[in-house]
Amino acid sequence: MTKPEQLLRLLQLQPGQIRGYTSAHHQFPLRVPRSYIARMRQRDPQDPLLLQVLPVSAELNDVPGYTSDPLAEQSCMPVPGVIRKYTGRVLLTVTGACGVHCRYCFRRHFPYADANPAARQWAPAIDYINSHADIQEVILSGGDPLSLSDSRLAGLLARLQSIPHLSRLRIHTRLPVVLPERVDNQLLNWLQGSRLRCIMVLHLNHPNEIDASFRRACDRLRAAGVILLNQSVLLKGVNDNAMVLSSLSESLFSAGVLPYYLHQLDRVQGAGHFEVSNDRARAIMDTLHAALPGYLLPRFVREEPGSRGKTPEWPATSQPQFQPGVVQMSRAARDKSA
Repeated sequence: MTKPEQLLRLLQLQPGQIRGYTSAHHQFPLRVPRSYIARMRQRDPQDPLLLQVLPVSAELNDVPGYTSDPLAEQSCMPVPGVIRKYTGRVLLTVTGACGVHCRYCFRRHFPYADANPAARQWAPAIDYINSHADIQEVILSGGDPLSLSDSRLAGLLARLQSIPHLSRLRIHTRLPVVLPERVDNQLLNWLQGSRLRCIMVLHLNHPNEIDASFRRACDRLRAAGVILLNQSVLLKGVNDNAMVLSSLSESLFSAGVLPYYLHQLDRVQGAGHFEVSNDRARAIMDTLHAALPGYLLPRFVREEPGSRGKTPEWPATSQPQFQPGVVQMSRAARDKSA
């Protein structure tokens, strides 16, 4: 769906309940699948899934420190479509297309027309990877790489797995979340047939994003040998709550997905209204640390231009102050928070 008015009608909301969505939509269009809309609450302008996709007037505010290229990715591109920031791995922006437009997307201003290898075929990117024997892992990103057809993805994979020093393929995608039917037989066939170890990093921010269709998609991916991880973004009004994040980790694990990262917001123009202060974020992490086993606790990080890896944002300089009763957070409380 691409029309804000139609989305609001489906959710039985009045345009007056959402401030300035029309202007923001012209700057960064709405795009959201109906299968994702079906998980939103009716008549609730503060629904956490709706807030992630609906354009609002706050996106038009000029917030100091927020830029069009918050991670300085364009300075880390040796050839079109190849982003190299870290040792041993490179990222390919294989497409600018995506199944959903998240309003906090750090690439919402990215110049895909100039940085998409598919527009010029894959040769320069493949040649670059082939000529750097220290590269062990290729990360497919975008946009959303699963927006491409299976035949194009399989063709790219065939060229990558012919490079002897590659051992891993990582795919960053939101499509199995917002459009679970994308996980079809063709996708599973080329994933399962690769010699490269495949890791899929999903992107869920709230437990309400998890439904039966998502669980089925995860079951099929795991059966094909895919390792499933999740990364979230800490978002004001969406998941800046320890009970919500605890419920998300528990729900992910029940679907066979391990929490991986919780990202502090990338400061991209248009997303300033989602920022959570560092003090509040660390307090949330202190509570999560007391409530969750270590394997369900995501690493809270920030990505900074020029850094050789993700920058840990937790623990804080002082030791966490655990509060009695936090560990006994009940499932009923977590469910209520969702």
